[in-house]
Amino acid sequence: MPILEKQINRHLNEIILQQDRRFVRPRKQLVELLKKKGIKDERILMAIGKIPRHKLIDTALHSKAYNDTALPIGMGQTISQPYTVAAQTELLAIEPGDKVLEIGTGSGYQCMILCELGAEVYSVERHKELYHRAKEALKELGYKAMLKVGDGTLGWSTYAPYDGIVVTAGAPVVPDDLVQQLSVGGRLVIPVGDDEKQMMLRITRVSENEYEREELADFKFVPLIGEKGWGES
Repeated sequence: MPILEKQINRHLNEIILQQDRRFVRPRKQLVELLKKKGIKDERILMAIGKIPRHKLIDTALHSKAYNDTALPIGMGQTISQPYTVAAQTELLAIEPGDKVLEIGTGSGYQCMILCELGAEVYSVERHKELYHRAKEALKELGYKAMLKVGDGTLGWSTYAPYDGIVVTAGAPVVPDDLVQQLSVGGRLVIPVGDDEKQMMLRITRVSENEYEREELADFKFVPLIGEKGWGES
């Protein structure tokens, strides 16, 4: 590589590093806030403190990147509120090596958190544009996951069963396909309700034909679109 090109690359890397430094304090503050809100899993907190959320949103929103709020990413979708991501992930109770299915790749943020926990991640996204952007972001930041474009309400039967399934959009009902794709002992975390508010559910498959259902806090998500969701649009 020519000397001039090396100097240019070094200079660009220094600029990127300087830009990232301004997010160090906001990241730490976000982690502390999530602790106060009740997130206890240190692995999740470390993951949130590590992942550069600002790289997954438009530069115009960088000043809000580490606020505990959902932000638009286009196509009528959002990057979820960090507390929501942390809470859903905590409910999954992921262990390294677990096979996890994510419904709604979006920006790739939740996918990255799952990868940080050592999960083998499969993720389904309805929008091709978001799929391509998330795939590129994951590659750029060094995360490996299996992604596809499709109807998330049908799951991804090819790689079933899963130790955990997380749905990042609000559903009118629990899709049967997702429940059937759980392994025994596996957990499905999904927000279910109307278009105003959803109840977070955790469904655990305790045997081949038995399931345990827990109703948790209220949340607000974008709608889950698909054959077993709010219908195609």
